Amino acid sequence: MIEIHHLNESRSRRITWMLEELGQPYEVIRYERDPKTRLAPPELLQIHPLGKAPVLRDNGQVFIESGAIIEYLVREYGQGRFAPAVGSADYNRYIQFLHYAEGSAMLPLMLKLYVGRLGEAGAPLQPRIESELSNHLGFLNRSLQGRDYLVGDELSGADVQISFVAQMAIRGNGREAFPHLARYVERLEARPAYQLAATKHGI
Repeated sequence: MIEIHHLNESRSRRITWMLEELGQPYEVIRYERDPKTRLAPPELLQIHPLGKAPVLRDNGQVFIESGAIIEYLVREYGQGRFAPAVGSADYNRYIQFLHYAEGSAMLPLMLKLYVGRLGEAGAPLQPRIESELSNHLGFLNRSLQGRDYLVGDELSGADVQISFVAQMAIRGNGREAFPHLARYVERLEARPAYQLAATKHGI
């Protein structure tokens, strides 16, 4: 059975949702952050030397990086769903957004989180962080204008991967700032598979 090593309050929430969409049985092994340091427990090091989550174990293989995990699951179990045909224009868009989520979009969100903890010491960095946030979230908002999903007319792995960024954006900036993105988040969170993953594992 597929095994997911899941850390609370982390981006590993996307993997349980993806597996519910695929209808694949899986087992979740939960880990809790240290309440003071907010770091993952050392037990995760026994699964992978980086000690990070998510980690997926399947067919004797261990996978890290949420984008790579989603790409693997869609390829292995999707049966033609959740990704456009390789070589199509939609596939190129799909790959772009799949990697954009962690490659570019998460950085200003994480900087805002960590620099915010510095108080006055981080103040000189805030204008640049806010500028980058506006740039990336504006790009996502415009990319969703007139669309239900990022690629084609159906949910894809790219939507699952970008969901964490979209949710953080709306919670941190409000619905009015990015209306297309706000409707997109509502659409994703209304999906039965998302709701099922949330009920089981606190997505």
